[in-house]
Amino acid sequence: MSLSGWTGPLAYLAVFIATVVEGEMVFVAATVLVHAGRLDAAGVYAAAALGGSVGDQIYYYALRGRLHALIDRFPTFATRRDRVVAKVRRHASAMILACRFLPGLRIAIPAACAYAGVPAARFSTLSLVSSLGWAAAVMGFVVWLGPTSLAQLGVKAWWTPLVPAALVVAFSYWLGKRTPAIEEALTPSPPAPSSPRGAPPPRTRRPLREEGSARG
Repeated sequence: MSLSGWTGPLAYLAVFIATVVEGEMVFVAATVLVHAGRLDAAGVYAAAALGGSVGDQIYYYALRGRLHALIDRFPTFATRRDRVVAKVRRHASAMILACRFLPGLRIAIPAACAYAGVPAARFSTLSLVSSLGWAAAVMGFVVWLGPTSLAQLGVKAWWTPLVPAALVVAFSYWLGKRTPAIEEALTPSPPAPSSPRGAPPPRTRRPLREEGSARG
């Protein structure tokens, strides 16, 4: 049965479960149904926001303490965690707030927070704030901003919310593909080698042409 055929709590439960496991497609489809008047905006928003936050916190609490060694069995996730953990230790709040907007790092950031010892209350609070903002941004763009902008251009049709919905899905896919570049940006640069105290600066050899002209 499709989401559009569900009524009552089933549709909102589907949105909640989907966002727990990073199912943006179901949430975006639900926002289209909100615009069509088939689902309640408040119910979809609450289900998506809570589901997104719960999903992030499951990774965090599962990997706290000794359980963080479990992720070492998966080299891809372990590498991502190690790349992010140094930045998390210095900018934990900003990284947690950005977590829900970076689908490719949804496991890496909670794992890095658990590994770095970020307090549970801090992570849970900021994770909920991030998820509330993410759900509001997606729903606002698909349900109101996108169709209103198209209407101002003279485009008024039943399919207008499908345009911003497709843009959200495409942008999420693009962000997922950009994960390696984002990880590289989060990786701190190695410190430049320093010369011992009192040692003269390294001598740079002049080009041969300059040396020949100087001798002449």
